[in-house]
Amino acid sequence: MFGITEKVTCEIEIKKSRFITCLIPVTDSSDVKEKIEQIKKEYPGATHYCYAYILLHDKRCSDDGEPSKTAGQPILNVLEKHHLYYILAIVIRYFGGIKLGAGGLVRAYSNATIHGVNQANIVPFILKQHIQITFPYDLEQTILKQYPNFEITNKTYLEQITYEGYINQDEIQSLLLLSHIQVVQLETCYRTKKE
Repeated sequence: MFGITEKVTCEIEIKKSRFITCLIPVTDSSDVKEKIEQIKKEYPGATHYCYAYILLHDKRCSDDGEPSKTAGQPILNVLEKHHLYYILAIVIRYFGGIKLGAGGLVRAYSNATIHGVNQANIVPFILKQHIQITFPYDLEQTILKQYPNFEITNKTYLEQITYEGYINQDEIQSLLLLSHIQVVQLETCYRTKKE
């Protein structure tokens, strides 16, 4: 199970048609819709915005006006072959005036997606626990030293310190054993491994 760490954009030209591939890391289906709308604004006037995405238990694709199964499905096939998750692949086509035929479209959309995947920084996903912990100020350094893989996304300093973030699934049990710490487990999810 793999993902990408950042957006990738590349372009190929096939028989005067421009195929612009955008690979984008996404978190959920609402994030997917938002990213598709952003791409349509970034690349106005394209003939087609064909896409595929894979989340953990949800995958979809769209031919966006191209003949059935000649665009979205080939894009999805490339993502599946590379075991990519939490990813949106959009291939934007500006028609160049020469028709490619069904086989040509399948090859074009597949090759455009492969070109993008080859340029992406692909990393493994690991199982993480999304948590919120609250603890006294004197424990801050202990937490930071004992859990160097704790990916902190938010810090709040009030009467006590509250961190929110992602911790390796296997470290949760030892964290729960620490005294004077409140742990709220929010969700279990997959995250790309940080280098």
